[in-house]
This record gives sequence, structure tokens and C-alpha cells, in this order.
Amino acid sequence: MKRIDFLKSQQKMLKEQICSNLDFLIGSVVRSPAMMYHSLTTKAGGKTVTRYVRKGLVPQVKKMTERHKEVRVLMQKLSNVNWELLKIESRE
Repeated sequence: MKRIDFLKSQQKMLKEQICSNLDFLIGSVVRSPAMMYHSLTTKAGGKTVTRYVRKGLVPQVKKMTERHKEVRVLMQKLSNVNWELLKIESRE
């Protein structure tokens, strides 16, 4: 298999993995020791935004924030593959 074919198959696979993991949340789930509740904390426009997370939603919210981390890794890999493809295609 030629390198370009391998890279294109990698590109396709990464795009599919990214698309199948787009139900994510950006932020961190934290538990307030004083208040005994969970919240989702993130940055928006340079400011910290905190959202209350009901107890029953904590496992799902944690899973969705983990998914965001996975998508970021996949996007970095896709960027690297795209770069390699760009270099190869520019030589042709």
C-alpha cells in the first residue's frame, strides 16, 4: 500500500471517530466539598463559567467531558495526517 493510500485511510477513520463522538461537553466536573454538589466548570470569553449538575447526571456529564478530551486527541492526529497528505500532494 502506498503511503498516500495509508494516510487517506487514516484520515477517513479519524473523521469517522470524531463524528461519532460529537456528543461531548467542554469543562471539568468538580464536587464542592462545602456545598455537597457537583458542577461543570469551563472558560467562556476569558471568564470561568460554572453550571450546576444534578446528582443523577454526574456520570453522564463526566463521560461527556472525557469524550471531549478524546475528540481533542483525535483532532490532533487528524491534523498531523492532513499535514502529511498536504506535503505529499504538493509534490505531485
